[in-house]
Amino acid sequence: MSMRKSEIILLAIVIISFIVGIYFYPQMPQKMTSHWNAQGQVDGYMQKFWGLFLIPFILVGLVLLFIAIPKIDPLKTKIEKFRKYYDGFIILFFVLMLFIYSWTILWNLGIKIGPNVIFPIGFGPLFFYIGILCENAKRNWFIGIRTPWTLSNEKVWEKTHKIGGKLFKIAGVIAFIGVFFQSYALFFILVPVILVAVYTVIYSYFEYQKEMK
Repeated sequence: MSMRKSEIILLAIVIISFIVGIYFYPQMPQKMTSHWNAQGQVDGYMQKFWGLFLIPFILVGLVLLFIAIPKIDPLKTKIEKFRKYYDGFIILFFVLMLFIYSWTILWNLGIKIGPNVIFPIGFGPLFFYIGILCENAKRNWFIGIRTPWTLSNEKVWEKTHKIGGKLFKIAGVIAFIGVFFQSYALFFILVPVILVAVYTVIYSYFEYQKEMK
């Protein structure tokens, strides 16, 4: 069975991450900076091996997961209808992971760009694209706003994803704006997404009640 273009891109990103890790291994300190607090100050370290190879290994697991989902979903024919958006999301997510991975290496080489600059630039576009994915997602068991009410009713799924898509796009724009308010960047990223998640769950419940009546 031939590989999809998206799967080839994902495998290429995984291979690049391992090559980068091997290349920079001799230049890294024994304990690498690996975690920052909400203010962008360092508050965690990791042994060199895991500092360089944890993300590449996580990406291997994610490749297997993302390739498996469309094959094991009982509603896989529905996934095929929006497969290009799903593939686009996975590629964007892997590019973001590679972006963050490269940034941690640069930090440990002494090129210190704050996380409160990097994360809004990375997560803003990802959230915006999740909005596009939501607007195009058909009912399935793995991808989208999966509540008992969206999974039980096609119309509730469509309405919830239509409004959820718009709200995720707004959350993406707000997250990106966090780059200009670096002390509060984490709030710009997390708060809108949490609010959207909570709102869409409640919205789907009430829409389902309406449909049942």
